Order: sequence, then structure tokens, then C-alpha cells
Amino acid sequence: MARVAVAMSGGVDSSTAAAMLREDGHEVVGVTLQLWDYTAENLTSGRGRCCSPADIADARIVSDQLNIPHYVFDHSDAFEDHIVQPFVQEYKNGMTPSPCINCNRLVKFDILWKLARGLEADFLATGHYARLEPSPARPQLHKGIDHSKDQSYFLFDVPVERFEKVMFPLGGLAKGEVRATARRLNLPVADKAESYELCFIPDGNKDNFVEMRLPIAQRRNGPIRHLDGTLLGHHSGLHRFTVGQRRGLGLTSAEPLFVVALERGTDTLVVGSSEALAAKKLNAVRCNWVSIEAPTKPLRAHARIRHRHNEVGALITPVGNDRVCVQFQEAQRAITPGQGVAFYDGDLLLGGGWIEGT
Repeated sequence: MARVAVAMSGGVDSSTAAAMLREDGHEVVGVTLQLWDYTAENLTSGRGRCCSPADIADARIVSDQLNIPHYVFDHSDAFEDHIVQPFVQEYKNGMTPSPCINCNRLVKFDILWKLARGLEADFLATGHYARLEPSPARPQLHKGIDHSKDQSYFLFDVPVERFEKVMFPLGGLAKGEVRATARRLNLPVADKAESYELCFIPDGNKDNFVEMRLPIAQRRNGPIRHLDGTLLGHHSGLHRFTVGQRRGLGLTSAEPLFVVALERGTDTLVVGSSEALAAKKLNAVRCNWVSIEAPTKPLRAHARIRHRHNEVGALITPVGNDRVCVQFQEAQRAITPGQGVAFYDGDLLLGGGWIEGT
């Protein structure tokens, strides 16, 4: 059996992953990262948001019950530098960031992965709903069996070599089976509620969070224009908007209007009809290939432009310097710069990149 460091957030998924590995006979070590400082807030306000004091306590309780060592490492400074500050700056610049993708690449499968090595673990295990299958060439990363909980999309930017020593114990289970396993093993977090908001924005108010960290002089105020060039009003900052947004525009119009584009050069918010949101291609940059080598010629696959989105057939054409042009078989609605696009062959995650524009 192997020595396995398990990333423990205090939730049911990571706790069950640790318990399953322990039950299978592995030598398990629990590792929790403290990534956010809750001391300025009510200490229970962040419960279920990842790494709050209450959640760290839950991880320790589960570790004690499993009779495994448990370590807590404070990497809040790195999280601030690599995740939070870029999140604010991207919104300032009219992009819509994906901090969870960056957190997987820069925190969970970098900082945590290195800590596992330092603890002399043979593997790092997490509670992700994804599956890894061995292959002579490189690891093959598949969707989790429970497609409603699949998290493979968030892993497209992780360097493939990281997956050579990674375990995903929950990848072959549905969420209901995970909770049933937790109850069978008498885990105290078996019925703990899930978190759906960003861990570093406890109240879920993204606009207020960004404005607290963005000096007034840096807020990108500017005009609101229709696609036809008509000036319709003014906005209080590009950070408050994303492509496809309808609410909060502060406009009166005979037709429903949606954010079609955010022009960073002029700080202009461009709006138009729902039909104007449809596009049949996008350009992606900083591509990372997981289960296959970087393609050198056009590749037919399926592409997903956001987490909660159905994949659609596409032709992916390399254009050099880790860039691709993606042409969809069907027009896609609200392709959003700053978001990730992931490429699949069935359940196999091929890789992905960052949407630059259409």
C-alpha cells in the first residue's frame, strides 16, 4: 500500500476520500491549506466556504476519527498573490476570471502537490469528481462518473506531469454514493451542506469585493453604447459586467438588452439583442494539453466554454504559440473572454485554453 497525502477541506467529499483510502489500507496523511484570513469576519461566517476555522476544525475531527495525522499549512499570502489579486485585476480590465481553474493549477496541484512530496507521500489525493487512467504515454483524465458533479473542466490547465502521482478516489462514484459511504463510515460531515460560492467572497457579493480592493481612480467608468453606436448611458465600472448579462444595466429600452462586449481600450460597455450574443468561433490562448500531445494540425473534438455548459462539436486549429482557433458546429451564446474552454473526446479531457475573444 502507498503513503497518500489527502487534501482535506473539512467537507464530505475530501473526508470520504480520506476514509476510503484508509479503509483500503493506505497510509493516509491529512493536509489542509489555510488560504483565507477570516479573522476580520465572524469566525463561522465562512463555514463551508473552504478553509474557514470551522471547516479546518471539521477536517481535524475527521482525521482524529480516522486515526491519521493532520497538518494545516498557512498559504494565504500565496493565495492572495496568485488568485485574489489577479481576480480583481481581470475584472478591472473587463474580463471574467475563473479563479477555481487557477486555484487548481497554482495551489492544489502546485503548492499542495509539493507539500505532499515534502511529507514523503507517494501520491496526492483530492475529492475531485474526475477519473485518472494509466497510459504508457501520459495519464488519461476522464470526467467523473457523476456528470452532474464532474470537475474535469476545472483541471484542464494543470500540467500533465502532476497527474502521474495523483488519486481521485471519488471519480467512480455518484454524489449520493459518496454521502452513503460517509454515513456508513460514521463520518460527522456526512450530511454537511455543500458550498457553491467563491471561498474568498463569503457573502457572495463579487462587485463589493472588487470595489473594496480597487481604488476609485482605477475603476473603469465609461459609456454604454448600442451595437449601432448610439449612446444609451454611462456605467460605474466594467468590473460590474460580463458578456451575456441583462440585469443591472440601468437602461430603459423597448427590447431586452444584453452585454455583448466590454471594450477595454475605451472602457465602453456594448449592448445589443440576444441574437448578437451568438458566435461560431473563438480564439484561445495559453493552451494546455492533458491527455494528448499538443496537436500540430486541426483536431475535431467537443468544446465546453464554461463549467455549466453542454459541449458542442468543434474544429480546433493550432495557430502557434499555444494558441488555437475554435470553430463550432453550432453558434454558442455569450462566449466570454477570461473564461476557460475545455476540449473533450467523449469523457476524455484533451486539454483547454483561455478565451481571448471571438
